[in-house]
Amino acid sequence: MSSEFILAGEDKIPSVGLGLWKIDRESTAEIVYKAIEIGYRHIDAACDYGNEYEAGDGIRKAIDDGLVRREDLWITSKLWNTFHRAEVVPVALEKTLSDLELDYLDLYHIHFPISLAHVPIDKRYPPGWFYDPDAEHPQMKEDPVPILETWQAMIECQKSGLIRHLGVCNFGVSLIRDLMASSSVKPAVLQVELHPYLTQEKLLRFCAQHDIHVTGFSPLGAQSYFSIGMAEEGEGVIDRKETKAIAEQVGRTPAQVVLRWGLQRGTSIVPKTSRVERLKENLDLFDFELTDQQMNTLNALNQNRRFNDPGDFGEKAFHTFFPIYE
Repeated sequence: MSSEFILAGEDKIPSVGLGLWKIDRESTAEIVYKAIEIGYRHIDAACDYGNEYEAGDGIRKAIDDGLVRREDLWITSKLWNTFHRAEVVPVALEKTLSDLELDYLDLYHIHFPISLAHVPIDKRYPPGWFYDPDAEHPQMKEDPVPILETWQAMIECQKSGLIRHLGVCNFGVSLIRDLMASSSVKPAVLQVELHPYLTQEKLLRFCAQHDIHVTGFSPLGAQSYFSIGMAEEGEGVIDRKETKAIAEQVGRTPAQVVLRWGLQRGTSIVPKTSRVERLKENLDLFDFELTDQQMNTLNALNQNRRFNDPGDFGEKAFHTFFPIYE
């Protein structure tokens, strides 16, 4: 298996990237630099992660030190929910580019099919989910904007050379189908939660039919969610006896088995870690292969278990019921 996947149009996206969600700002620059030094070429960032400025420091140092050229890297970022109005899409993009110290992005996603009231950058950045965190009863404040309006503004940014590819995150088949019916520019990439507890076969099949590449976030499942109370002990895919048995059979760690499962499904992955040894482990996936039986064993673990669901965490964390997947 190659370390890259070919997109529609023959461009190539690295199959393994470093996800920056939940990496502390203080360590982000060093982790990004180390990742590039080890061999990562895809950095998966977002406004909402709150560490793009520090990521930019790491990217710039790696380039200045001669580890890579800019054109060797694939940098992804995401438009936050409060910047969906057409007039503020380029404002958000310019802020991201400035923080990352880049002239262009390789991929820019709509982060969620959720449009919230605009919060100016000079008022609060990143804006987060609350409209006014200091209110007596802070909540998310919806500002309904058609997805097409946001998408067309992103297309204009692409035409100006600031974005190479456009994508969407956390979209289902119906939204993608409607977007393709409304615009001549379809998403190059869909990024969604994917792991053996949430296999999403029909979504992957639909994207394959329409030459939309899929990237899986949280590819290890529950691991990213223990610390924020969105998963409970015992929900880890890597802790399952089936996963451990396969790991013993192939002489790899359970995490490598699950990550390899993601790659063999034809999806790129963006695992997050702040530990250098894990950076190396998560990239060391190309000299072994899972058998059909081993793949089927992991597929059979599916529970349609979604850890990152605004319909759940919106109410718990932000006092606002906001389902999007139902």
